[in-house]
Amino acid sequence: MLFDIVAGPLAQPRTPGVTFAGMRTVAFDGLNSLKIPDSDRNRSWIGRIYYRLAYAGYPTLRILCLVETGTRGLLGAVIGGALGTHGDRAESLLATRLLDRLDAGMLLLADRAYDSAPLMTAITATGAKLLIRGSATRKPPVLQILSDGSYLSVLAGLPVRIIEAHITVRGADGAQMSELYRLVTTLHDPHRFPAEALTRLYHERWEIETAFYALRHTMLDAHVLRSHDRPGVEQEVWALLTVYQLLRTAMVDAVETDPSLDPDRASFTTALHAAHDSIITTHATSEGLLGRLERTVLTTLLPPRRMRYSNRTLKSPRSRLRVRDEVRPRVSTSILGIGITVAAPPAVDQHHTPESKPAATARRFAYQRPPRPPRPPATLTRRQRVVEILASDLDRSWSGPELADKLGDIPHHNMRTQLAEWTRLGFLHPTGPGLYTLPGPFLRMALDLGRST
Repeated sequence: MLFDIVAGPLAQPRTPGVTFAGMRTVAFDGLNSLKIPDSDRNRSWIGRIYYRLAYAGYPTLRILCLVETGTRGLLGAVIGGALGTHGDRAESLLATRLLDRLDAGMLLLADRAYDSAPLMTAITATGAKLLIRGSATRKPPVLQILSDGSYLSVLAGLPVRIIEAHITVRGADGAQMSELYRLVTTLHDPHRFPAEALTRLYHERWEIETAFYALRHTMLDAHVLRSHDRPGVEQEVWALLTVYQLLRTAMVDAVETDPSLDPDRASFTTALHAAHDSIITTHATSEGLLGRLERTVLTTLLPPRRMRYSNRTLKSPRSRLRVRDEVRPRVSTSILGIGITVAAPPAVDQHHTPESKPAATARRFAYQRPPRPPRPPATLTRRQRVVEILASDLDRSWSGPELADKLGDIPHHNMRTQLAEWTRLGFLHPTGPGLYTLPGPFLRMALDLGRST
């Protein structure tokens, strides 16, 4: 109940980055990695999580949140429990418990986990508009091609507009990556809501990941929760979400004192540390604490966000995630430009049905590396150089110091050690104490080399 009191939209409609075409943009997504103690009571509730390699060390919660993308404030949240598609852990089922937080002034952004026709119909019934990425396996009928290349269709009786766009990102390293997006929306007017503008807007859905990062890493510092039973765990989670929302509220209040500031300029880490320091060092009223926090936020604003695409490499040599098809750059790279091409479908055939229209071809994520400079000529290894020296005079046996003097880049005692090792492996043949020559196969190779030259 305490969380419900503070949850809700935080920014005024005039605040930069909060609305699109007069609609407040919000997003659904699930946070699936909050670890709880591995106790019998927690396992009986959550179950054991099995990944591709083994069971997880700790049970993990699933929390589904509805977030205001412009401020990353929470409009609502639900906690999932048991495993299984039909349990209360499935994201599409959890999302139905947050539909009462939507209204006619909102535009919902979501990924492919929420593209089921019943859920989209339920979202539309709230009065909210939607922009959801659709699965490539769908076979929507093409009812009418619009002026911007998008087309009108219908999904289980719900009139929708579908945008199929090729997105190409050009990086500062000279590389480029591309992908095909299929977006489903209930914004039907191509003049008020152009396909390219909606495609660019969809990227705002990722703001919810920043909110989850603040919850999981900045506030919890990746620690495991403490409670060993369901009531205690849920109490901790609601407390965590309440404190998070209060911090976001103070940050938005601070930013809105300057009408030109975007809320993403405020640092959540700074706000958290300022609140922590204020509580343990100040004996002022709550208004004084909030005033100090807001002043700190305004004096430590982040620079304007730069466009970049991040790497998804892992330090762990064995990942619990499945092997990805895409090959991303090894370091985060600045984006120089984004190209969006709306792919219009073939001419409309009124006899096409959802079953007869072929599915759109799924394009794999492609990353084209910049051309590499030509490699320098390969240099001979030390063993190859020694073999050349021995082959230059096949009637002679060589000592370690003589070979070291010939090479000029290795001490005598190191040369003796390497010669003994190469002899043990069969590359050299000892002819006396500390003397070496080529063995039979190497001798024949050297003779053949001499005859060919």
